[in-house]
Amino acid sequence: MEHPKLEKVLAGITPADADAIHRATERQGQLTKPPGSLGRLESLSVQLAGIFGTERPSPKGKTVIVAAGDHGVVAQGITGYPQEVTAQMVLNFLGGGAAVSVMARKADVELVIVDAGVASDLPDHPALKVVGAGKGTADISVGPAMTREQAELCVNAGIGFALDAAEVGSDIIGTGDMGIGNTTTSSAIVAVLTERSPLETTGRGTGRNAKEMEHKTEVVEHALMVNQPNRSDGLDVLSKVGGFEIGVLAGVILGGAYAKRVVVVDGFISGAAALIAGSLCPHVYDYVIASHRSAEKGHKLALAHMKLKPVLDLGMRLGEGTGGVLAMGIVEAAATCLSDMATFAEAGVSDREPEGAESEGVVEGAR
Repeated sequence: MEHPKLEKVLAGITPADADAIHRATERQGQLTKPPGSLGRLESLSVQLAGIFGTERPSPKGKTVIVAAGDHGVVAQGITGYPQEVTAQMVLNFLGGGAAVSVMARKADVELVIVDAGVASDLPDHPALKVVGAGKGTADISVGPAMTREQAELCVNAGIGFALDAAEVGSDIIGTGDMGIGNTTTSSAIVAVLTERSPLETTGRGTGRNAKEMEHKTEVVEHALMVNQPNRSDGLDVLSKVGGFEIGVLAGVILGGAYAKRVVVVDGFISGAAALIAGSLCPHVYDYVIASHRSAEKGHKLALAHMKLKPVLDLGMRLGEGTGGVLAMGIVEAAATCLSDMATFAEAGVSDREPEGAESEGVVEGAR
């Protein structure tokens, strides 16, 4: 089945259902608990109501789309791992041996593995989706990462993967990544779209020491100077300093919002993709849940810019969609509490006194 392309998807993404949010907020106030006592679960549940258009959301099915791509900027010595690791990890995903693989099996989450643009040759595999954008991006320190056409190809592919997941029954769609060098490109994207300096957005990635960090930051600074990405044009930013897998994940986020599904974004690289998606259509943030705060320092800036509050903060910085898998269970719990808990009237439980009773607060904003 042919899916709608970027232009139609952008036009079709609407804000979350305000009436459902209102009804869900009212229902939260009637459930058998003190107001605010379930903390963040309450605001998550209200956000879910707005996404699904009902005060009793009951999402079914979970999928994480893991996109892999290589980055020409590794030629500048910005990472401690060889580029071949990207392809090797794709095979590890397919073989079920990666961290996200074992977590997903335990949590009953479907994994979709995507070759967005891996430099090394990969064998044919029935479970591997291939975008065919190229054999890794060009070196952003000397010129654009990709053409605008390649950027659009990746975003459209991601839209298709999200819509495929929605069509086969996934109401919760997550993002995951793999790509040696992608913290460098993500640092560049975050710097542009949050209007912060590379010194603020560039982190240690796979484990850079102080001298290596200085070099990595200089590479990001040089890439921005050489390419001059236009922050008002998300596709320009993606094509100038992004990555193929980041483009696919931006498309996944857009496609999930278009399908009115929950989109659970992973860490720093997924955060950069969410910035790209949001720059193309700000309404996507109504559908996005930030799974966790990565240990990469630029992720905090990205989340703040998007006004997203992470569900977890576990000091993780692996990527792969691991944070997304962990947060999906919390998302399900939030929905279940709103949908399935009894109200005071239904349970025959006395509600709090109308005047003078202590309160822990009201339901906070959805994001």
